[in-house]
Amino acid sequence: MFEPVIPYLLVLAFALAAIGAARRVRLWRRGQPSPVPFWQGLAAMPRRYLVDLHHVVARDKYMSNTHVATGGGFVLALVLVVLVHGLGLHSAWLVWPLLAASLLMAVGALFVWKRRRKPASELPNSRLSRGPWQRLPKSLLAFALGFFIATLPAAGILPEGTGGALLTLLLLALCTWGLGELVFGMAWGGPMKHAFAGALHLAFHRRPARFGGGRDTGLKALDLTADKLGVEKVTDFKWNQLLGFDACVQCGRCESKCPAFAAGQPLNPKKLIQDMVTSLAAQEEVTYRGSPHPGQENAARTGCPDKPLVESMLDSQTLWSCTTCRACVEECPMMIEHVDAVVDMRRFLTLERGQTPGKGQEVLENLIATDNPGGMAPASRSNWAADLNIPLMKEVREADVLLWVGDGAFDMRNQRTLRALVQLLRAGGVDLAYLGNEELDSGDLARRLGDEATFQRLAKANIQTLGKYRFNRIVTADPHSLQCLGTEYAELGGDYRVEHHSELLAELHRNGKLAFNGGQSGKLTYHDPCYLGRYNGVYDAPRYLLDQLGFERSEMERSGFRSRCCGGGGGAPVTDIPGERRIADMRMDDARAVDAELMAVACPQCTLMMEGVVEPRPQVKDIAELLLDALAQPAQEQPQRQKEEAHV
Repeated sequence: MFEPVIPYLLVLAFALAAIGAARRVRLWRRGQPSPVPFWQGLAAMPRRYLVDLHHVVARDKYMSNTHVATGGGFVLALVLVVLVHGLGLHSAWLVWPLLAASLLMAVGALFVWKRRRKPASELPNSRLSRGPWQRLPKSLLAFALGFFIATLPAAGILPEGTGGALLTLLLLALCTWGLGELVFGMAWGGPMKHAFAGALHLAFHRRPARFGGGRDTGLKALDLTADKLGVEKVTDFKWNQLLGFDACVQCGRCESKCPAFAAGQPLNPKKLIQDMVTSLAAQEEVTYRGSPHPGQENAARTGCPDKPLVESMLDSQTLWSCTTCRACVEECPMMIEHVDAVVDMRRFLTLERGQTPGKGQEVLENLIATDNPGGMAPASRSNWAADLNIPLMKEVREADVLLWVGDGAFDMRNQRTLRALVQLLRAGGVDLAYLGNEELDSGDLARRLGDEATFQRLAKANIQTLGKYRFNRIVTADPHSLQCLGTEYAELGGDYRVEHHSELLAELHRNGKLAFNGGQSGKLTYHDPCYLGRYNGVYDAPRYLLDQLGFERSEMERSGFRSRCCGGGGGAPVTDIPGERRIADMRMDDARAVDAELMAVACPQCTLMMEGVVEPRPQVKDIAELLLDALAQPAQEQPQRQKEEAHV
C-alpha cells in the first residue's frame, strides 16, 4: 500500500535537493575566480573521500567505524532504494543488500546517538556542536528503519499489506523524515549539508597537492596590483574557499587542538569557519550551537556578505590570536584551510587599513627600514661569526652547503645554536659558506602578519642574491626560514633544496662523518616545532639524533603531527593578544608531565618561547648544542678548495 508512494517521494526529494544545490552553488560563485580542473577533480573525488579523508577520520577509531556505518550505509542504501523502490527492481541481489545497508546504517545511528547523548560539558562531546546536530541520529534511524521495513515485503519476509493504514502512515512519516533530512536537507542546510559541500570541496580543493599523501603548506602569493589587497568581505574569498567553509562538519577537532583556544584567547577555529558560513548565507549567529570564541560568549551578530567581516562578524583580535601552527588544518577531516583564511583577512587589515596590533606595526617598519624585525643594524648580521672564519659566498662563489643563518644572528641566545651548528658541520667535513650581510630576513614574519608587499620584496631580493652563487643545498636551523626558502619562494622564482640542520646532521652521522658519545644521562623530551613538523614533515631526524646520545627520551602527550605550538608563530609574540594563560606555559606543562629534565628544541623561536617560561622548568637546549656537547671527534678544518675570482 505504501510502495506506490515511494517513487513520488524520491522524485520530490531529489527535485527539491537539486533546487537547493543550485541555490548553494550560486552563493559559492559569489566568491572570486579560482580555476580548477573540473573533470579531473570529479574523477579524483571518490579516492580523496575513501582514502585521504578517511585517513584523517581514522585517527578517531570510534568515529571512523561510525562514519563507515552511517556514511557508507546511507550511500549504498540510497542507491538501492532508488533501484528497488524507485524503479521497481525487486531482484534478490538488490533487496537483500538494501536490508543489510539499512541495518548497518541503523547501527551507525545508534553510535551517533550514544556519542551525543552525554552532557555538553563532558569530553570529547564538549567540542561537538549541538542544536540541529542533535537530531541527526534520529534522522539517520528514521531513514534506515523506514526503508528497512518498507523493503521486507519485497524480500518475501512480510506479506503485502501487513499492518494496514497505521503501518503505512508510520512508514510514510519515517521515510519522509529520512529523505527530507538526508537528501533535501543536504542541499538546503542542516546536519547533512557537509556531505554535499564536502564532496565538491574534495573535488575542487584549493590545494589538490595535499591528496595522495602530498604536502602543500605554502601561503598563496597575493597579486599586489589588485584593486583590493586581502579579504575584507566574505565574497572576497575564492569561490572554492567558500565551498570549503560549507564543508565543515562542526566536529570540533580543530577546536580541541588549537593552542589559542586552549589559552583562552578569542579564537575558536570551528567558530571562525562558521562565521564565514553565517556571513555568506546572511544568517543570524544564533543558528550556531557550538563553543564560541573565548571571551565572546555573549556576542550576537548577523552575517551579511556585503559588509566587512571584522565589523559584522569578527573581532579583529580573533584573527591576531592565530599562531598559524596548522594544528587545526592537520586535524580537520574535511581538509579545510583555516590558516589561509586567517592570513587572507590579516592582509586586508595590514595592507589596506594599517591595523596591525601590538608591536606588529613597529616590527613591519623595522623590516622595511633594516630588513630585520628587531631594527638591528644590517651590518651587524655577521658579528656572531667574527671569530669562526666561515667563508663568505661573495668570496668563494661556490659551496656544497649554503648556511642560512636567519634572524637568530641578532639574538645572543640563538647565536649559541648557530656556533654549535658551524662546529658540527666542520667536524663532519662539510664544505660550507654563508651570505653574511648579504642575507636578508626570509620574510616569514611579514607574510604571517599580512604584509605581503614586504614579504615579496625581501623574497625577491634574497632570490636575486642566491642567484649569483652556486651551491647544492641550503641548510638552516630556523624552520620558519626553511618554510619560506624551501616552499614559499618557489612561486616567486626561487626553487631550492632546503634542509633543516637536523636532517643534515643525521645524514652525517649515518654516513660515519660524525660520532657522538652515548653516555648522556637524564630524562629528555623533544618538542616538535610547528614549522618543522606540520609544515615540512620533519619528525624522524631530530629523534634519530637524540637517540644517539643516551638520554631517556619520552614523548609528550602531544607530539609529532599533534605537537602543541610553543606560541611563537604567526607573529603572536608581537601582536600579543591577551588570554587566560600563555601557550608556552601549557607546552612546558606537557614536558613536566613526563618528568623531563631537559627539553630538546629545533627552532630559535621555540627556544625563546620555552626559555621564557618561569622556572622551575626543564632546561631548554637546541639539538645542535646537545650534539656538540657529545661530539666524539675533533672539528676538522674546512676542506681546501680553489676560490674563484670575483669579476669586477
